[in-house]
Amino acid sequence: MKLLVTGAAGKVGQVFLPKFLASGAFRGWSLVALCNNRMIEGGARVDVLRGSIADESVIDRAMDGVTHVLHMAAVKESPGMAIDVSIKGMFVMLERFRRLETARQFVLVGGDCSVGHMFQDYPAPITEEAPRKAYPGCYALTKILEEVMLEQYQFQYGVNGCVLRAPWIMDKDDLKYALSFGLDQFGGPSWGELIGDEDLQTFRKGNHVPLMRDVTGAPLRRNFVHVDDLVAAILAALDNPKAHQALFNISMNEPVCYGRLAHYLAVSRGCAVADIPTPFHSNWLDNSKARHLLGWAPEVDLEALVDRAWDYRRDAKDPRTVWYPG
Repeated sequence: MKLLVTGAAGKVGQVFLPKFLASGAFRGWSLVALCNNRMIEGGARVDVLRGSIADESVIDRAMDGVTHVLHMAAVKESPGMAIDVSIKGMFVMLERFRRLETARQFVLVGGDCSVGHMFQDYPAPITEEAPRKAYPGCYALTKILEEVMLEQYQFQYGVNGCVLRAPWIMDKDDLKYALSFGLDQFGGPSWGELIGDEDLQTFRKGNHVPLMRDVTGAPLRRNFVHVDDLVAAILAALDNPKAHQALFNISMNEPVCYGRLAHYLAVSRGCAVADIPTPFHSNWLDNSKARHLLGWAPEVDLEALVDRAWDYRRDAKDPRTVWYPG
């Protein structure tokens, strides 16, 4: 078996590669890592190519003899690149893959932006049958289009596709900086859009964490997943007959409640709580299908998510680098 991985140098790719290579289930498999802006080192079972997924000649070389594809490469809110990378790139890959005699499975790591995460209202838990609703911006739109393109290639050509739809992926100290009121905040929402400058300066001076409230005034519930749990789901789906042409929500068993989150940080870390009203919606990404069919279950709950982020200590060789905003 031969696996092509895009996005191998990213947050998920860097965790996936060593776990894939160490897994007995994939002993004997080889891997091709297609990189562009960032590179990784090759090895005995890993070949590294450089180029854009939108370049047909690059994809022709990368797909040679491939049986499986794990597609994770993406761009965020970059309108100038969105069509070439996310749409043309997906099309070029699918066109080449469907013609491979060796083709077995195409796995796409998607995101809950395809269901609008906290920007769109869902009256019930969001299952894989829920309608897709993008939030404003080009990134969410492209993630929806990627899902739809793979779905249609399943209908048109019988491609064995699998979509793993993940919410905000947490690793290392990401959560700590996602909750920061400082200039080092990671991801959104931008606090300046929700609170006045005077309050923001007060929260920056103190050891504050946000208790965001949803549009109803209740503590906001937002979906997260730890990178280790997402990688475990990828490994569970690869070459799994139960993942045939399937879409799975890959998330924590419960969304993170900002009320519980703020309380736990106040008790365990001595943080002060900043109450912040928002126009956002609480949503629950239902992962029961993945737990039932893949035999997968997330191990990182709210408390573990906090403890891992706050206890993480960076090595001098591991500076905090934000390659994209969220």
